[in-house]
Amino acid sequence: MISADLVVAGCRELVTCAGALPKRGPEMRRIGAVENGWVASSGGTIVFAGTEEEFQAGVAPAPGAVTIDARGFVALPGFVDAHTHLPFAGDRAREFGLRIQGWTYQQLAERGMGIQTTVKATRAASLDDILALTLKRLDRMLLTGTTTAEAKSGYGLNLEDELKQLEALRQADILHPVDVVPTFMGAHDIAPEYRDRRGEYVRLLVETLIPEVGRRGLAEFFDVFCEPSAFSLEETRTLAAAAKAAGFKIKVHADEFVSLGGAELAAEAGAVSAEHLIAVSEEGISRLAAGDTAAILLPGVSFFLMMDKRAPARRLVDAGAAVALASDFNPGSSHICSMPFVLQLGVFTLGLTVEEAICACTANAAFAIRRHGAVGSLEPGKKMDLLLCDVPGHVSLAYEAGRNPVRTVIKNGKVVVEDGRRVAAR
Repeated sequence: MISADLVVAGCRELVTCAGALPKRGPEMRRIGAVENGWVASSGGTIVFAGTEEEFQAGVAPAPGAVTIDARGFVALPGFVDAHTHLPFAGDRAREFGLRIQGWTYQQLAERGMGIQTTVKATRAASLDDILALTLKRLDRMLLTGTTTAEAKSGYGLNLEDELKQLEALRQADILHPVDVVPTFMGAHDIAPEYRDRRGEYVRLLVETLIPEVGRRGLAEFFDVFCEPSAFSLEETRTLAAAAKAAGFKIKVHADEFVSLGGAELAAEAGAVSAEHLIAVSEEGISRLAAGDTAAILLPGVSFFLMMDKRAPARRLVDAGAAVALASDFNPGSSHICSMPFVLQLGVFTLGLTVEEAICACTANAAFAIRRHGAVGSLEPGKKMDLLLCDVPGHVSLAYEAGRNPVRTVIKNGKVVVEDGRRVAAR
């Protein structure tokens, strides 16, 4: 018999998202739903997920084991938010007001606003300030079911302030239940003091920032914003090569506003992911479908920027790309940190089925940050990261739009949210 110290019993519906990853095409709709499902873990690791009969035949709760009555709830894996910009200071509410009046994101950037506004505020903030803000945001994310989050720097654009952001992420990962996966994004924009000397900033990244961040081991991934307003294809290629040489895995902000060929470059470079893809070309779709570079779509951006154009999620899924959804939580283009809302946007604005959206927020999202061996699905050997949602079935995760269905969050086998409130891990 398998021993367990935590049992989640009698779920109205258990959504496991189990199976080989990444899920592509029709496989994204196979979410492993089980009626009257049971899940058990030991030491924070799942040891069983299946039916009550299978549980009774094969699992023995250890003395003192905790049993959670999940009758009436839908259980699913903790959400994996594969693209965020957590560690920043300040806000851009004034710019939001200007956009409502008709200013575009690009027009604001051309006037030194946009990302540069946040760079100024982040540079002025202390490490303690950034850490406190990051922890507060992680609390909000946890309450809506995020248990793992990728997080990018990119609002320092110099060595001191990029290191400050990454150090805040390192400390947040230690202090907070949410697992934080750090990405160095010094190539988010050209630093303001280098606006007329962009080649010098690229050299600074290649010769100083990338090697130093790599030496300190503060980030796993390197991300670059490949867009006419940021870094060209050739600059992106140069930066990606330098980052790979320094030991980073590569991510690319690709084809967000313009079809520049960023997706093709990401596939060519063996990037872990190409992210945004609102303007991806048909060739880019084909390249992503043919390889293991995940397509991370960020429906909150089109929504928040009130854009008519959206990422071609349906074409990407049908072509066979590994599609994930993420929040892109940031102060300017997607001030959204709720993964249930992202899931709903994936259905209502991108045309995904509810099952595809669930997969894209869990299993495929874990693949997109190469955490699929540990999180993203409920199956033996993975972390006991589990949500209990107050809905009658998984379709209602989208059908009941506009509310947070998450009532209980279990992280690493410990209850950290109960009845919709943060609690001390137990």
